[in-house]
Amino acid sequence: MLDIRNFIDGQFVPGSDGKAFDKRSPLNDKAIARVSEASRADVDRAVTAARAALEGPWRKLPVGDRAGLLLKVAGEMTRRHADFVDAEVADTGMPRVVANPMCARGAANFKTFAEVVKTVPTEFFETPTPDGRGALNYAIRRPVGVVGVVCPWNAPLLLMTWKVGPALACGNAVVVKPSEETPQTAALLAEVMNAAGVPKGVYNVVNGFGPNSTGEFLTTHPKVDAITFTGETRTGEAIMKAAAVGARPVSLEMGGKNAAIVFADADLEAAIEGTMRSAFSNTGQVCLGTERVYVERPLFEKFVATLKAAAEKLRVGPPSDPASRIGPLISREHQRKVLSYYAKAVEAGATVVTGGGVPEMPGDLAGGAWVQPTIWTGLPDDSAVCTEEIFGPCCHVFPFDAEAEVIERANATDYGLSAAVWTRDLARAHRVAAEIEAGIVWVNSWFLRDLRTAFGGSKHSGIGREGGVHSLEFYTELKNVCVKL
Repeated sequence: MLDIRNFIDGQFVPGSDGKAFDKRSPLNDKAIARVSEASRADVDRAVTAARAALEGPWRKLPVGDRAGLLLKVAGEMTRRHADFVDAEVADTGMPRVVANPMCARGAANFKTFAEVVKTVPTEFFETPTPDGRGALNYAIRRPVGVVGVVCPWNAPLLLMTWKVGPALACGNAVVVKPSEETPQTAALLAEVMNAAGVPKGVYNVVNGFGPNSTGEFLTTHPKVDAITFTGETRTGEAIMKAAAVGARPVSLEMGGKNAAIVFADADLEAAIEGTMRSAFSNTGQVCLGTERVYVERPLFEKFVATLKAAAEKLRVGPPSDPASRIGPLISREHQRKVLSYYAKAVEAGATVVTGGGVPEMPGDLAGGAWVQPTIWTGLPDDSAVCTEEIFGPCCHVFPFDAEAEVIERANATDYGLSAAVWTRDLARAHRVAAEIEAGIVWVNSWFLRDLRTAFGGSKHSGIGREGGVHSLEFYTELKNVCVKL
């Protein structure tokens, strides 16, 4: 069994109070690692180490040198790609065909921000003055300080590096709190940081839970200058409350109940392929996934039948099977949540097009967190299944009759993270995309990302934007210098 420890000031250390917990495999619910739980004193040590790194040479390191270190980190991650994939698969149970590109994105995040930070602009203004001599105003960027990074379990390495990469590029130091469900890749990244020569204290990892544990200790620590979080909305709200003490900035990417809109003129094959990915990739555990699908009535029956046939071809199985496309959910606890919605759908009168239960799995896999890919029709827009985030491999398909109607229905949600629009009508595509209340709208695609573009949610889906220079806006503070001539 693996022994996973906290990483503080360049060293792996156990929890100071001796607490530890089991990390269980989602494949069979067996313990695969013993994880040290960080105490309040451990979190304080990690924050102190990060503060010392800031006050040392790290903060004054030239941008080009910092970028060079991040490129070394990316190179070492690429060299150890197989190790990261193995760790991600062990923690999450995701098929390797899913884990491979996600882990590759981890290295790409460091490469991207190593380049962005070298070219990010600031401001310069010539200002007139009453004496006619004028003044010069220019801005300089400074790191925000010690950043608390609270990570989710659904794409652990990708989403952690999406935050750590720009934070370090800007000269900050970080204390990372990975999900208790997925601690392995954060520990592996610590090994990479040491191998790449990143100064001690710049990257720290503290393991544990949320309330009354590591997460709360980190987000309430008075010496943490900013907090970035990806996860469910209730946790984000608690973090925002904690950050209010000391008026600290937050970047929050939270829940979603994302819509896809399929017009009758859409390329059916492309729309089916995109909806399959958005509803079922990573067993539906994707913040950008589609749980609400609106299909124009002339195409509705054909779309549902075609989506059903495609879903029933998905192979549910372990990552060791190259044909597997659907793995288990992250845990038995999450399985119970998803299955509760499967039951609610039936109770509310849904037509179960396919799935709706637990697949039969051989041997000890029967103890894993498996659920069937599921499609429903027949429920009203305001049912719990159609309004609350489920975060499983499922979607409800609705018919619609008019453009204005479907825009109103797609926007009738507390969330606003993403949407997809499928149509051959370019004017309609632009028109509908502009009206959808979401941070990102894909047209005739899904999950097509340029890492330089703004990413984030509206409404209950988050605060702030990440990606390219937008990330650097959060991880730096602008200082204006005014020089009287």
